[in-house]
Amino acid sequence: MTERGPVFGAAEYRRRAAALQAEMAAAGLDALLLTTAPDVFYVTGFLTRFWESPARPWFVVLPASGDPVAVIPAIGAALMRRTWLSDIRIWEAPDPEDDGVGLLSGTLCDLVPARGRVGLPMGPETHLRMPLADYARLAERIAPRRIADATAAVQRVREIKSEVEVAAIREICAIAGAAFDRVPEIARAGTPLERVFRGFQAALLEAGADWVSYVAGGAGPGGYGDVISPAGPEPLAPGDVLMLDTGAVRGGYFCDFDRNFAIGPAPDAARRAHAALYAATETALAELRPGMLARDAHRLLSEALSAQGATPGGGRLGHGLGLALTEWPSFTPKDATELRAGMVLAIEPGVQVAPGRILVHEENIVLRADGPELLSPRAPAALPEIAP
Repeated sequence: MTERGPVFGAAEYRRRAAALQAEMAAAGLDALLLTTAPDVFYVTGFLTRFWESPARPWFVVLPASGDPVAVIPAIGAALMRRTWLSDIRIWEAPDPEDDGVGLLSGTLCDLVPARGRVGLPMGPETHLRMPLADYARLAERIAPRRIADATAAVQRVREIKSEVEVAAIREICAIAGAAFDRVPEIARAGTPLERVFRGFQAALLEAGADWVSYVAGGAGPGGYGDVISPAGPEPLAPGDVLMLDTGAVRGGYFCDFDRNFAIGPAPDAARRAHAALYAATETALAELRPGMLARDAHRLLSEALSAQGATPGGGRLGHGLGLALTEWPSFTPKDATELRAGMVLAIEPGVQVAPGRILVHEENIVLRADGPELLSPRAPAALPEIAP
């Protein structure tokens, strides 16, 4: 059996490590401690679904100069050795007495000066994938070294995608597009929504997705109530609008876009709402530019929807995309993150169709110097109708 190695070559991961080290230097950080699946994968190429098990913590330390050091459970050693890393330190885990804390603290003390600063992402859209009690023990053991917030250092690097990353996201978008083309085969009047969800996931896998981390959607007369509820046994009916949204994965990278379908002839209000969403997305595709802020994108979409006579939905109207289903920034009125060339973004306007009924629409783009480039296959301008 051929063993599967990293998704990209060593040069790509070295480039990423160097970019992070430049941000670390600017922030006065002597090392970076990474504990989550996307961050570890980003610098190593270590791709596994074993992260679904919460029994073991995993650590990668990026020093101020030189290559990253993996401090990981022994069960991951064989896979980590197929990455570009050469310094791999292991312990037998789970260990209820010392689950890697001693090994990790020793590594940090080896790599960081006594008065140095260890960066750890602490801000929005981050989490600590180790027990809080172990984190407290770690901070105590490495003192007088201090742990500092490294959110900006990591996010400023990860939010700009290389061309190989863009190509990976384009590939999974094409796979999802092929699955969406098959929706009329699996969604008919009388079909329970839960069966539609299962059929759509099967279509994604058959089209080439490695796995399907996220499928959501909804269906209802002329629209749907929300876009995050699990599917139930209720059958589709003529006059319903069905929406499916997927975060499928290929090579570690996500797509995140949705499609709407009418079951039978589309109700007039739903047709108008879909047309407004399409037009607002066209406006964003024409006018988004590097240098704008995330809140400018929210304003652009909101104003475009209002110009179409639609009522913009609440919440954010887009977000970043990549190694996680949703990444920073968020298209909200308060997010002042600068949009930069190389960002991969989901444009996601939503409208209220009637009390308790909404329609949302989503496309994936990469922002270039002269504007957006579509990565997802563009939705049709008219709301598609599935014969009941």
